Amino acid sequence: MTDLIQLGKQAKSASSQLALLETSRKNDLLEKMATALEEHIPAILEANEKDLSRAADYGISDTMQDRLRLTKQRIMDMSAGIRQIATLPDPIGEVDKMWKTVDGLMIGQQRVPLGVIGIIYESRPNVTTDAASLCFKSGNSVILRGGKEAIHSNQKLVAILQDSLIENDFSPYAIQLITDSSYEVANEFMRLNDYLDVLIPRGGANLIRRVKENATVPVIETGTGNNHIYIDSDIDLQMALNIVVNAKVQRPSVCNAIETILVHEAIAPTFLPAIETVLLAENVALRGDEKALTYLTNATLATQEDFETEYLELILAIKVVSSLDEALNHINQYSTRHSEAIITNNYFASQRFLNEVDAAAVYVNASTRFTDGFMFGFGAEIGISTQKLHARGPMGLNELTSTKYIVYGNGQVRS
Repeated sequence: MTDLIQLGKQAKSASSQLALLETSRKNDLLEKMATALEEHIPAILEANEKDLSRAADYGISDTMQDRLRLTKQRIMDMSAGIRQIATLPDPIGEVDKMWKTVDGLMIGQQRVPLGVIGIIYESRPNVTTDAASLCFKSGNSVILRGGKEAIHSNQKLVAILQDSLIENDFSPYAIQLITDSSYEVANEFMRLNDYLDVLIPRGGANLIRRVKENATVPVIETGTGNNHIYIDSDIDLQMALNIVVNAKVQRPSVCNAIETILVHEAIAPTFLPAIETVLLAENVALRGDEKALTYLTNATLATQEDFETEYLELILAIKVVSSLDEALNHINQYSTRHSEAIITNNYFASQRFLNEVDAAAVYVNASTRFTDGFMFGFGAEIGISTQKLHARGPMGLNELTSTKYIVYGNGQVRS
């Protein structure tokens, strides 16, 4: 069994070194890690092929296998993500504000690393390099625990990153991987209070729930994406079609894809036949409520479970609503507070939607697929936080820091 205590001790030691590392040195090491990935593309692809060859044995669908699959271009994109993180401003040591008290004390609030970050995630090997590089730049050491379905890919990626650190005279323990994928070790990891400062789960609903139920270390919850687009009565039809197709089809297996569209009854006779034609051509299975089925020819009747489900597949639920109020009520009942969108030409409807929808990202006339650290300009992301404490939305460098107060005096004592 994995010696988690040893991993924790090593991570603590590395975090102390990393917290004091100069920005230029961190950036140089990140550049070296990016280059190392590019130099080992054949070895990474070979390891990934081992994972893909076993995917069917684990019951992983074709759509979900897309999350697991690496290509030369995807590895180059992972490398580019590390390089972009190297170019971002370093938050560590930054003093957000400073003020003088009536006692003459100068008090500042300075950004510091969280310390040791644990991350539990599924399927996607790119999370390994995204998480490692974001934690490294923000001065945190990281212990990664990926799923068994990506174990060969993750082992190879972490080994490459660690070797790069060793070759450049820095501790490889800044980035570590738990290779035992058993539930027992995962549960023990969730209770590593003496060494983990925070735990971040990134995956499906079952993983998130298991971490919330079992963890004793502080958790930043990254949420599932039961996301909606509301099609208002006043729309640009072609724009609405383009956005819905992009949000459902471009990459259906990710958390910022949509799972339900809500269509105003006034536009339903025009919009639904048009969107059905486009989506059927993309092999999307449609599940509509009774009103929607009056305008659809190739859909099955939706159940309540359909409106509750994050499919992560080419399946879309459809409901016809009588008003913006009904759409808002539906979203606030079924949303996982990830990403929600409205398509409308009505300014007042758009503002009500922005104000009344409770989600990490709320869109007007744009695809929910933009809820992503890279697309938001953060370089990469640890995940999309759907909670309201500490961080919300795509978590970049700043969200991986805390603050401490620094106080300058000249002999003050309290009376």
